[in-house]
Amino acid sequence: MPRTLVEKIVGRFLASDPHGPVPRCGDYVALRPRHVMTHDNTAAVMKKFTSLGAEAMADPRQPIFTLDHNVQDLSEGNQAKYADIEAFADRMGVEFFPAGRGIGHQIMVEEGFAWPGTLVVASDSHSNLYGGIGALGTPVVRTDAAALWATGETWWQIPPVTQVVLEGALAEGVAGKDIIVSLCGIFAQDEVLNHAVEFTGPGIADLSIESRLSIANMTTEWGALAGVFPVDNRLLNWYRKRVGQYASITQEAVDKLAAEAEQLVADPDAPYFQTIQLDLATVEPCICGPDTVKIMQPVSALAENPIRIDKAYLLSCVNGRLEDFAAAAEVLQGAQVAEHVEFWIAAASDQVQQQAEANGDWQTLLDAGARPLPAGCGPCIGMGAGLLEDGEVGISATNRNFQGRMGSPKAQAYLASPRVVAASAAAGQITGPDGFGGPPLSFRHEVHPAPARKSEPIPIVEGFPALLEGELLFCNADNLNTDAIYAGKYTYREDMTPEQMAAVAMGNYDPDFQGLVREGDILVGGFNFGTGSSREQAATALNFRGIPLVCAGSFSATYKRNAFNNGFSCVDSPALLEWLRQNHASDAPTVRTGYVAQFDFARGEIRVADQSFPFAPLGPAAQELVAAGGLENLVRKRLRAS
Repeated sequence: MPRTLVEKIVGRFLASDPHGPVPRCGDYVALRPRHVMTHDNTAAVMKKFTSLGAEAMADPRQPIFTLDHNVQDLSEGNQAKYADIEAFADRMGVEFFPAGRGIGHQIMVEEGFAWPGTLVVASDSHSNLYGGIGALGTPVVRTDAAALWATGETWWQIPPVTQVVLEGALAEGVAGKDIIVSLCGIFAQDEVLNHAVEFTGPGIADLSIESRLSIANMTTEWGALAGVFPVDNRLLNWYRKRVGQYASITQEAVDKLAAEAEQLVADPDAPYFQTIQLDLATVEPCICGPDTVKIMQPVSALAENPIRIDKAYLLSCVNGRLEDFAAAAEVLQGAQVAEHVEFWIAAASDQVQQQAEANGDWQTLLDAGARPLPAGCGPCIGMGAGLLEDGEVGISATNRNFQGRMGSPKAQAYLASPRVVAASAAAGQITGPDGFGGPPLSFRHEVHPAPARKSEPIPIVEGFPALLEGELLFCNADNLNTDAIYAGKYTYREDMTPEQMAAVAMGNYDPDFQGLVREGDILVGGFNFGTGSSREQAATALNFRGIPLVCAGSFSATYKRNAFNNGFSCVDSPALLEWLRQNHASDAPTVRTGYVAQFDFARGEIRVADQSFPFAPLGPAAQELVAAGGLENLVRKRLRAS
């Protein structure tokens, strides 16, 4: 059967038998990533690692530590934390990069740790960036990172894969940032939520590697778990120019990559969930916001109603590279930043800044009035100097403009390309290159029929039930968030017992829930169950209430990760959800259906009321987590065994 590029890369990094079943979308698999990166949150992961009883790294070459988030904080407390991380790295033999070297994701690419055709993870949501150079990059949570340090392994459910076909070529003055901002605005109804996105098509050949990195990075904001470009001649030439600059980028490594390049593309007729086609010639400079990536408009549409700005930003892991500073310098050559505007710049790494200084772009920006910051994250995550204040409006070449992220929640933030940011800084209002305002974006969208899966029995690991029965308790709501499942006011109450946590479950969703639920019920929810905050209690509270599993049309990937990491099962079955909606409609938020369902994990089948519905099988990787009572218990068990 043809395979997507995502499935091919996953197959190369299986922790189990590489000659076993070919991994497919929907499968739960155990993986051994090439690298796992942690940044300032290394301090928190260290505590989890110690609590597992681990004393040494399973593979000291696998973790990478980079300090990048709070680099402007020179307080005694932060410097002590940084010193502790460095000392820990030295004891464990782990590669360490200090504050000032740059943003971790940029370092992973520069140093060759993220490498085409490999699986690389990080405890940060913008791990998707690695897809710009043909790696499969995806985020993990801190508990996963600690488990990886201890065992070298993690788990993943291979997501549905969306194909984005890029056709045509960008006009002068249009950047990769404009492509991904356009996609976020056009497809703003969660079309790619929890998918992996593969970029294909003839339009890729003309995209710089910097543009690819920007696009892959912001697939996170689009809702995807990964965004991957193929390995092509442009990428190979990019690496050839870097041979010898870093220890990992050798002529031998690049020659090997060139020999493998034909394998690092999807097969013809690969089983994509959907295909999106975009004509790059119709993309123009655009902005998104305020305070969301889902509202997009071309800059040309603002000509009659300009938006005044107070601050402008050119920095971050999405747009802090050499090409970005060159574009901004071209715009600001001989110009000045408007008197009422603060224009803040920071390179993605010290190497980028040195190159921008050498070619004169950095000085051009300083001469125009830009204010420099050290290589790192900074204002992008609301840390350090230059944050948005009450009532201010900012235009930024960063990746997120959530309300309050870059400073005051009473400010407004728009996102745009470096060229638009620089032009806006000079004009004092959002503006961009002239000559745009032509025909609307040209795109096509097709959802494909789901490929049939072989009905082979699923092996059941010791301690995991082959069958599970319970009455279906129906909570018919899409996007049911973790605040509704477990209220925020309890999240940081460390004194809550399991019984107390169980007693408040679903309280914000339905005050009558506790009077309806019975131990052993199987909760059925809508699509994107558990969206919102990443609090683990939204899974554990339901488990403590005696609910053995949640079945939903789909789940937030973070919720599912927290659930299995705490030994709590989640089952995707959109077919069961739609059947209940057709046959058990009610205005009540929670309904006892009277249907007793049997979940057959060996067959991946739900049987209820003479009906049968499929679900994505829970493979050994997921079953082991549940049988052990969660990831931490599983890791301790493995450490004792070794």
